[in-house]
Amino acid sequence: MRAARGIAFACLLLFALPTWAATYVVTVAGLGGEPDYEQRFEGNAKDLDRIFKSEGDQFHAITLYGPDGTRAKMTAALEQVAAEAKPDDDFVLIMIGHGSFDGFEYKFNLVGPDISADDIAELCDKIPSKRQLIVNTTSASGGSIIPLQRPGRAIITATKSGTEKNATVFARYFVEALQGPDADTNKDDAISALEAYVYASKKTADFYSTEQQLATEHAVFEDTGKSDAVREASPQTGEGLLLSSFTLVRLGNDQAAANDPAKRALLAQKEDLEQKIDELKYKKAAMDENDYKQQLTDLLLQLAKVQAQLDQ
Repeated sequence: MRAARGIAFACLLLFALPTWAATYVVTVAGLGGEPDYEQRFEGNAKDLDRIFKSEGDQFHAITLYGPDGTRAKMTAALEQVAAEAKPDDDFVLIMIGHGSFDGFEYKFNLVGPDISADDIAELCDKIPSKRQLIVNTTSASGGSIIPLQRPGRAIITATKSGTEKNATVFARYFVEALQGPDADTNKDDAISALEAYVYASKKTADFYSTEQQLATEHAVFEDTGKSDAVREASPQTGEGLLLSSFTLVRLGNDQAAANDPAKRALLAQKEDLEQKIDELKYKKAAMDENDYKQQLTDLLLQLAKVQAQLDQ
């Protein structure tokens, strides 16, 4: 009887832990137009495909480039995710290449017919994932923000507006951010979308400075679904909270735990606690100081206990 109660209690604890959600990633490299761009765009897409597929079976990556970078195949990939993903699964769309903006409409340049931001938004709206991330690294990508914007969806663009029409280098550094620990500024063995954005933005600015060129791209993001795009996170506006909780790559012990079924529940619990800590920090200005400190201390103690179990 005592053993049965112990098993029942363990089961209750298991069900109380955060669920291990999947992440669906669609990467599309569009039309290059010139051999140099074709090679660059295809290389970035291949790197992302390798990175996400190495993250374990919870990542489902679809990568399109070269002759497969068409509107029809991009549409089919997004429709496939819409059919497979569940509300608690994360969804990521990364676009690499050239874009255009005529003052009214943004289009992603693909092999054959292009696709507009409105069409992309319609396809992504059909995906049930409550948390979505769209990273548009193309020229003129800032022109895609308003059509793509909605609550629960974070948007990163390489340019601040549709009028920055020169080819971009942001994609190179965004991919670089996911390939090592340099972008992991808070040293939690994971790279969030916000950390990747910050890393790529700085590297992009450094590129133009080193080349002694006038910067023709200025990356921005929007993740509240109701504000103007910004360049930096701000607890006052809420910008950056969703991006900071969106894990793209796990490193070290966390990557090992993600690939260990016995530790996945603990890792999910760790990431849930880290998300609660981030949310609390964003609420700090509106809270009683003592209440804030108490809640933060409680969460940090819980996090330390979970981390100790993961490290065993």
